[in-house]
Amino acid sequence: MKRILVTGGLGYIGSHTCVALVEAGFTPVAIDNLRNTRIETKSSIEEITGQPLEFYKLDAKNTIAVKEAIGKIHGVIHFAALKSVGESIEKPMDYYTENLESLLSIIDVANAKNSSNFIFSSSATVYGNCEDECVSEQTPLGTPLNPYGHTKSLGEKILSSGTHQFKTILLRYFNPVGAHPSALIGELPNGVPSNLVPFITQAAAGIREKLMIFGDDYDTRDGTCIRDFIHVVDLAEAHVAALKYSDTMMEPLDVFNVGTGNGNTVMELINTFQSENNLTLNYEIGPRRPGDIKAIFTDTSKIRSKLKWENKYTLADSLKHSWAWEKKLRGL
Repeated sequence: MKRILVTGGLGYIGSHTCVALVEAGFTPVAIDNLRNTRIETKSSIEEITGQPLEFYKLDAKNTIAVKEAIGKIHGVIHFAALKSVGESIEKPMDYYTENLESLLSIIDVANAKNSSNFIFSSSATVYGNCEDECVSEQTPLGTPLNPYGHTKSLGEKILSSGTHQFKTILLRYFNPVGAHPSALIGELPNGVPSNLVPFITQAAAGIREKLMIFGDDYDTRDGTCIRDFIHVVDLAEAHVAALKYSDTMMEPLDVFNVGTGNGNTVMELINTFQSENNLTLNYEIGPRRPGDIKAIFTDTSKIRSKLKWENKYTLADSLKHSWAWEKKLRGL
């Protein structure tokens, strides 16, 4: 079976991708520095798949140690990065250092190991505050509104430079939500969550006093921001589809947006969470958050056509799975 290096392999998206790789007949080789996850995730992945996971506690920036540990690989899926928009505004140099040095290190590893392909975890933040709410891969890239987005934009430029021998696919994610239907793996934020859904589930579990909604005065149907929320299992399976496609593609690089093609407002998400789980949330409307854009969702035509991928889960599914994961985590 083809061995695939998964950096950040015990993280939120990485752990679900390790599961998807096993289910598709690949062998994931995971590395993670455990900065934003925990070692127990390894056992949970193994429980879901019924197979041992090859794992090394390593920082992706430690090029020599990664080369020595992982053996022969067929491809790379690179997740390892800091990922909070808000934190990136507060600590920009941490984000530039961590995200770019880890990428350069793993490119070095991929070249040294003669990797055939490289799947890069990018983001819709590379489009900046574009005029079009529905963006496609042909939408001109804008200026990212935060350092996190800048690191993804710079990462894409580095991988587009042609200084390597592997085929590259850039996956621009929209907003990952949900958890594995087994409730064995899901998002594990350290401290106060930076993403909306874990904050919602923690508020529902009584860990947070209330939920803060950042702005209700946007020019949208209910005044709150619009985002394209994609189930993390669907997102993980998009990586497997990209990996398979990269083995046959003729061009050296391709790019795909990964979302559902539907935009939901923050209030619609909150109301769906409440109705699907029969809960009432305590929330408050606050000021807009720096770095947030009004609305963005994707045109999924290209990924559906070329990768033969499409999302299977609804927003309601995502929010039911997120709450099941939170309850399992807290013993509720």
